[in-house]
Amino acid sequence: MLSDFFKYQAQTTPHPLAMEISHAKGSYIYDTKGNKFLDFVAGVSACTLGHQNKRVNDAIKNQLDKYSHVMVYGEYAQSPATELCKLLAKNLPYPLTKTYLVNSGTEAIEGALKLARRVTGRSQLISCHNAYHGNTMGSMSVMGFEERKQIFRPLIPDVDFITFNNEADLEKITTKTAGILLETIQGGAGFIKPENDFLKKVRQRCDEVGAVMILDEIQPGFGRTGKLFGFQNYDIIPDVVVMGKGMGSGMPVGAFTASEKMMDLLSDNPKLGHITTFGGHPVIAAACLATLQELTETNLIQQTLEKENLFRKLLVHPLITEVRGKGLMLAAMTKSPEITNKVILRCQEKGLILFWLLFEGSAIRITPPLTISNEEIEEGCGIILEVLNEIDAE
Repeated sequence: MLSDFFKYQAQTTPHPLAMEISHAKGSYIYDTKGNKFLDFVAGVSACTLGHQNKRVNDAIKNQLDKYSHVMVYGEYAQSPATELCKLLAKNLPYPLTKTYLVNSGTEAIEGALKLARRVTGRSQLISCHNAYHGNTMGSMSVMGFEERKQIFRPLIPDVDFITFNNEADLEKITTKTAGILLETIQGGAGFIKPENDFLKKVRQRCDEVGAVMILDEIQPGFGRTGKLFGFQNYDIIPDVVVMGKGMGSGMPVGAFTASEKMMDLLSDNPKLGHITTFGGHPVIAAACLATLQELTETNLIQQTLEKENLFRKLLVHPLITEVRGKGLMLAAMTKSPEITNKVILRCQEKGLILFWLLFEGSAIRITPPLTISNEEIEEGCGIILEVLNEIDAE
């Protein structure tokens, strides 16, 4: 299979990890050679409830037996999608009451950017240096990392950038600004949290000039930071919240939520302001609904903070300079990218899956399923420390 993987499937890098997968269950992934790997990555924050979660699988199978795709998004009332949007509204602060379901996080970003322009009648978009919001042309336009996008220019015009947590840069948000797009916690940049009420100050500035505040919750969202959404830790309400990754427990999905007044603008003048064939797919929506029900009916979200404390207690080593992030969105920072590379690759050899961040080479991504046990955390951290000791002794 491996030779066919390289021959027929387009690659994203010259050197993918190329593990041949047999099956996965709970917090573990198994390869075709019978090896077992503890998963500290969860499909890059996507497998919120671990692998093969029974409640999610049952919801998928039950919906498959009823109907799958029947009509393009928004024309028919389909229970899984409707109930999902209703439950989201119940768990989001007012006026975030109306949700547009799409197929991925980057598509949700595209819809949110269009909505900001539709609401304001303005064109300027503002994002952050070292931001990552997806890889389609619009999302790439607001990516704050020139090296990754230069070859694809020209991109969307009238985009400016500020530095995350830099209050002085907020003066760039003016009456010409349609919307400012921020990650609640910067992901690719190294799991950087907002400081000194930065998000509140962005909210205030947007109110002053009439700009739309969009928060990208694709990574922090769905329980990873001790709240259903990361922004709920910071006492602010955005105009638009974007989600994806973890909302479907491994199924492909995205969404953006805003007020009813704002979202209704996409349905008229012009009609079909944003459209998708498979958004709100009933099988995917059933998985998302089951995920959201499980998170809101259990203590998994609250437990992420206890598990964070355990990680911080265990991951103490001379080669680790700090542990960034919140809840189960963590990045262990080593002294160099070279050390980080060795840790990630050697840990996989010892049965632990870790991963990189996009722009911060010294960061080790630690984003396990929310269902991970304390014993599994101890097991994985033990492997990390064992590898760090080996590197330190070299």
